[in-house]
Amino acid sequence: MTIFHSLNTSASALTAQRLRMDVIASNMANVDTTRAKMIDGEWQPYRRKAVALQPKEGQFASMLDAAIGKTTKGSAGYGVTVSRVIEDRETPFKLVFDPTHPDANEEGYVEMPNVDPLREMVDLMSATRSYEANITVLNANKSMLMKTLEIGK
Repeated sequence: MTIFHSLNTSASALTAQRLRMDVIASNMANVDTTRAKMIDGEWQPYRRKAVALQPKEGQFASMLDAAIGKTTKGSAGYGVTVSRVIEDRETPFKLVFDPTHPDANEEGYVEMPNVDPLREMVDLMSATRSYEANITVLNANKSMLMKTLEIGK
C-alpha cells in the first residue's frame, strides 16, 4: 500500500459517481424519446440505463477480513469501478393515448420510454451525496498528508 492509495480509492469513487450522474442525465434527456433504436424495422423507445459498480479487486468481505486482521492477504480496498451500463429491460414501456402522435399504434397509443423522472431524481440525489462524501474523504486524506509533510519541517 502506498501513501497515495487512499487518494486513488477516492478518485475511483469520484469517477464512478460522475459516470452515474452522466447516465442519469442521459435518462432524463430521453424521457420523451420514442425513436431511440431501430429493431426489426421498427423504432423502439429509449430504455432506461443504470450503472453497475463493483470493487476493483477482490470481494468486500475478504477486504474487510484483511482490514480487521483476520487474514493477512489483500489490503483494505482498491476502490470501485464501473463494470457495465445496463439497459432496464424489465420495466415495460408506458402507453400514452395520443392518436395524433406519428408513432401511435392502431388504437392511438404511443409507447413511451420506461424512464421515471422521480426515480431518476432520487438516483441523482444519491449519486450527488456519494460524490460529496468522497470529496470530503479526499480532502481529509489531503489534509492528513499535508500535516505529515509539516512534521518533517
